Amino acid sequence: MLKKIQEHLKKYMLWYVTVAIAVGWALGYLNAPFTKAHAPTLKTLITVIVFLMIYPMMVNIRLEALVEAARNLKGLGLTLLYNFLWAPLFGFLMSKAFLHDPQVGFGFLLVMVVPCSSMSIGYTGLADGNLELSTVAVATSFVAAIAAIPFWLGILGGSFHVPVPMGLLMHAILTVLILPMVLGYLTRLGLIRTLGEKGFRKIAPLFPSITLVSMFLIIFMIFFMKAGILVKKWQLMVWLIVPNLLFVTVTLAVITWLDRKSGLSYEDHMGIVFASTGKNNGTAIALATAAFSPLVAIPAATLPIFQIVFLIGYLKLEPWVRRYFGAVTKEEAARALAAKEA
Repeated sequence: MLKKIQEHLKKYMLWYVTVAIAVGWALGYLNAPFTKAHAPTLKTLITVIVFLMIYPMMVNIRLEALVEAARNLKGLGLTLLYNFLWAPLFGFLMSKAFLHDPQVGFGFLLVMVVPCSSMSIGYTGLADGNLELSTVAVATSFVAAIAAIPFWLGILGGSFHVPVPMGLLMHAILTVLILPMVLGYLTRLGLIRTLGEKGFRKIAPLFPSITLVSMFLIIFMIFFMKAGILVKKWQLMVWLIVPNLLFVTVTLAVITWLDRKSGLSYEDHMGIVFASTGKNNGTAIALATAAFSPLVAIPAATLPIFQIVFLIGYLKLEPWVRRYFGAVTKEEAARALAAKEA
């Protein structure tokens, strides 16, 4: 049952995000006096939802996987390069070129420097990629993000003329990344000790489901609280389409080409391509609302619409990607097995 709920939320995430944006925007615009009068209460509610979004995500991350990173330093190194060098620099150029509102441009940069999504492990599994490498990449990226986020926002963030309160940002990183990571790890240990490994695996789908539902609620709240501003600046939403599309398409193309040039196998490539392209929108939203403003969170709230479509589209290209990396397609393998048995 829990697994089916998780699969349903993943499968229809695009539609849930779209509905959350539309309903939040409409209700917020119609109830502007209410949002203004209850702004402190709504901000407190967002803080609670942020915790419910990040903490369950951390329960399923195996920090022990970091020890296994030495088995594939090339793949792991490329993932960190894509996540924390390529993405921030390319994202910065995109935001400067297409997003003229400082807060929205800064928000797009913030999305580019957050760690990869843990859902990338699911995409890797669907593509028959290296799940161990994908898990290591996700766990390592979360740890690396603790230093990468303040580093890049400190260097590049000033050009948007948006104040970067480092003290508040570090406090947000502590509450959004470090504290949930520690609590999640301790929860995981406690559950395994109580339920056993098999029992824990049975309830494991519950945690990403809570994260996804909480993310939908956060997106609803962002558009609910900022509906008036977004109606006046609706052009920003249109312009966000361009950098989002360019980032995902160009990044997928560059990673595919460079991974092949680097000599990675098809399995290893699929183990890192989703972890290097898909961004953790929940973390970006949490940091934006905790350290900055809901308007800064708009890019993170809209990116899932584009990210899901293109990552699923890349999955559909699996036969071509296999041939590009010199691997046998599933159909070819099936035919070879049938011929051998005959």
